[in-house]
Amino acid sequence: MIRRSLDLLYLGAGYIAGIFLVVIFGLMMLLSVGRDINFNVPSGDDFAGWAFAAMAFFGLAHTFKKGEMIRVGLLIERLHGSARKGAELFSLTVAALFIGYFTFQTGKLAYDSWQYSDMSTGVVSVPLWMPQLSLVLGLGTLLIAILDEFVIVLRTGRPTYEPEPPKSVEELVERVAQGGGV
Repeated sequence: MIRRSLDLLYLGAGYIAGIFLVVIFGLMMLLSVGRDINFNVPSGDDFAGWAFAAMAFFGLAHTFKKGEMIRVGLLIERLHGSARKGAELFSLTVAALFIGYFTFQTGKLAYDSWQYSDMSTGVVSVPLWMPQLSLVLGLGTLLIAILDEFVIVLRTGRPTYEPEPPKSVEELVERVAQGGGV
């Protein structure tokens, strides 16, 4: 039940990121074509920038859980057994501490913007807590994903974002041909 809910959370965050990508495309097309037909989108650049930030931050957890996030595993990949499990847990702990801190600080920023009624300075005045909330929600979802992964590694010793080793030479060749990791 919890596993399914968490997976739906990460997938939902990925879909939200995709929706913001479509919003960015739509805004950029309106801004580009609008120049030629004398049509202006008020604060279009601001909205596109906020949509870009929302897309990036909502996409973090989904990307992390799918193993698509850039990860430097030069040391961890050379370890085996309990040493590897310890290194994975250490790296996930450090990641959780950093992302937890960033989540707290962006939450504080959004709360302060709401409390002091901070508004954007563009043509269309928008309360700043609204676009800032996407950062908080995206980072919060990533923090949940990291803690989820910590529990998984603690139980099984193997993170879910790491692909299973290939079982045959054909499978290895197929993964390499598809551009996937080994």
